[in-house]
Amino acid sequence: MADKPQWLIREDASVSVLVALALRQAIGIRAPDDLPSLRDLPVRAPDATDVHPALEKQWRDYWDMTVEPRAHPSGVPLELVEGFDTLVALPASGAEELREAVAPHAASVLHYARVAHDRYLTSIRSSMGTRSGAGTTNGESYRAYASAIAEFERDIGRRAHSFELNVQVLPFSQRGIWWIGTLTVAVTDGLRRDVVSFDSAIRPIIAELA
Repeated sequence: MADKPQWLIREDASVSVLVALALRQAIGIRAPDDLPSLRDLPVRAPDATDVHPALEKQWRDYWDMTVEPRAHPSGVPLELVEGFDTLVALPASGAEELREAVAPHAASVLHYARVAHDRYLTSIRSSMGTRSGAGTTNGESYRAYASAIAEFERDIGRRAHSFELNVQVLPFSQRGIWWIGTLTVAVTDGLRRDVVSFDSAIRPIIAELA
């Protein structure tokens, strides 16, 4: 039915998002303040006073474009940063400080991001395929979201409205779930694997959108 509510949830551990967070850690950016550090990656000593405001702003703009590129298009042409394959593109002008700061970290950051992404594919998405119906997501993760939506509908006494949600499953050092965009949340990989806890954590997110 054309008027039947539809929901679309995309789950991933995006290499581009992992690269952006690893660079945040490598160059000493503290924003967003509520996001924890990544596991198994050195944390730069707390010397945030030497991080120039321009560098932090440029990283924030790059972060927004990486997480939700359609919502945050660049006002100037983008250029790939050497050493990052096609994973890091910065504005041709206005991102000079960031381009210089990230260049020395290309090899280590790419290795970290790809290993973390492969670990996600192995542990979370070992069962591939999609199911169709009221909503779609990838693999066996369908059940977790479908359960949360069903409970929301029972609690609220109506069908969920149509919505989209992007979920990034990331190796953060602290357990939790965080909004990182208008339609995007990040969840710790350990929490995502905990069926009961994840169901409780995702329900308020569903309620905000549906």
